[in-house]
Amino acid sequence: MVAENTENIIECHVLVIGSGGAGTRAAIEAARYGDVVMMSRSVAGKGGCTPMAEGGFNAVLNPADCCTLHEEDTMKGGAYLNDPELVKTLVAEAPERMKDLIDWGAVFDLTPERQLAQRPFGGQRFNRTCYAGDRTGHEMMMTLVEHLRTENIKILHEISAIELLKSKGSVCGAAGLDRSGNLVVIKADAVVLATGGAGQIYEVNTNCATGNGQGFALAFRAGTELIDMEMVQFHPTGAVQPYDARGRLITEAVRGEGGVLKNTKEERFMENYDPERMELSTRDVVARSIATEILEGRGTEKGGVYLDVSQLNDKYIEVKLPLMLEQFLNFGVDIRKEPMEVAPTAHHFMGGIRIDPHGVTNVPGLFACGEVTGGVHGANRLGGNSLADTQVFGKRAGESAGKSSLTRRNIDPIQIDAIRARLEGYLKGDKNPAEIRRRMKALMWENAGIFRTEEGLKTALSELEKLSGEKTKAESRENLIDCCTVADMLTTAVLVVKGSLIRPESRGANMRTDLGPCKNPEKSPYSHTFQSLEKSGIERKEEQ
Repeated sequence: MVAENTENIIECHVLVIGSGGAGTRAAIEAARYGDVVMMSRSVAGKGGCTPMAEGGFNAVLNPADCCTLHEEDTMKGGAYLNDPELVKTLVAEAPERMKDLIDWGAVFDLTPERQLAQRPFGGQRFNRTCYAGDRTGHEMMMTLVEHLRTENIKILHEISAIELLKSKGSVCGAAGLDRSGNLVVIKADAVVLATGGAGQIYEVNTNCATGNGQGFALAFRAGTELIDMEMVQFHPTGAVQPYDARGRLITEAVRGEGGVLKNTKEERFMENYDPERMELSTRDVVARSIATEILEGRGTEKGGVYLDVSQLNDKYIEVKLPLMLEQFLNFGVDIRKEPMEVAPTAHHFMGGIRIDPHGVTNVPGLFACGEVTGGVHGANRLGGNSLADTQVFGKRAGESAGKSSLTRRNIDPIQIDAIRARLEGYLKGDKNPAEIRRRMKALMWENAGIFRTEEGLKTALSELEKLSGEKTKAESRENLIDCCTVADMLTTAVLVVKGSLIRPESRGANMRTDLGPCKNPEKSPYSHTFQSLEKSGIERKEEQ
């Protein structure tokens, strides 16, 4: 048998799946109300995308700035597809969550007047991005993990969730696999999904190895409604070389601190695309501009453009961009003297699980926060809003889950048997999951990337459905998780492609070249695309 004994079921009040910024914050909050288990696919605090986040945390702190302006910038940047209530919550509470981090010991850069320093980021009218050099996410995670240790929280390291468990229509726990392929069952009154995004479904991406869409697939199979899955952000600046570093994030802080983009003709080409905001235009605009320069033959031989900070003072670069300097020195490039080569890379999911401002989903017992959710960022996320998102909605989802009643529903043995049968099937499969993953990533990059067409999307959907029908093989119990992961990635990829086909407009990150541009997204008659086991479609504004 794949899993011999599930008699020793772990029980808790709240189960948090995911140990990045959102999951850790949710666990800390939920622990105020009862015992908490946090399940981490990696080592808690080390995995996820939060530790890799470099740029900063948006918060209205400048007396000349205000929440209304931050809300307007976020809505405009998101092509007005954002949920206004979620945006209002994000903006209003971000300063408080920043204060929490400072109170817990986080060290952010300060001005000479000993105030929090804030740098400019794209699409924003004020310098409202707080930062710790270019290692902001790492500083946040170290602070959160230290605080986590003071709470009544049991951490399950290196255990991957493979299914949400339900009883009488409500989520009541989860099944997971440990490193040896043994089944682990956790029974809970409430579950918080904080599993991050799915950049790994693309050939070139910024994400860590666990950014594979696990949470989207788990939620979808459990009956949750997902919205705007077509809205995948491509960060404008990822590394081009060396080959094994393709897609590695080159933080927006480089442009925020004065970096300029040039093509091989030495032209500062953003003048042709957004002459007012230039390099600090929104990410979707900058990414498409770079992609266009490359496609039209003004890119480098290696398929990039130049991002240059050599005009800045050496000391300034060393203080403000230390990780970027170190990273490129390892690549053989001194950014104090020569430009970086950059190109767009899959980065962040704006779509995901539909939540209300308290992290509540449409399935009882299930809450969600962070990148696995949709609605906060609309059709295009502003840089600096995601780290704020993890803390604002991590706290809210954790609190909501913590306040759940003590139901202690029974685990359905039929569902456990079905999970065991699924795992047994992988031991008898015949297809290498690594090869299926490779084919999927190439399909998505080619047909569901920055520029899309109906023909390309339908080609991708047809091929993805074929790949989903393949019987992947686990060479041993330790490889069972590889098969589960590929299945989740394929589910997520299909949701992205279907979402893009459902939306009849080119808007934000969903750039359909076969459709006319959405010149005034604020007046668009369309709102969220939605997909669940029961239905799919697109909402019209007059229907809301």
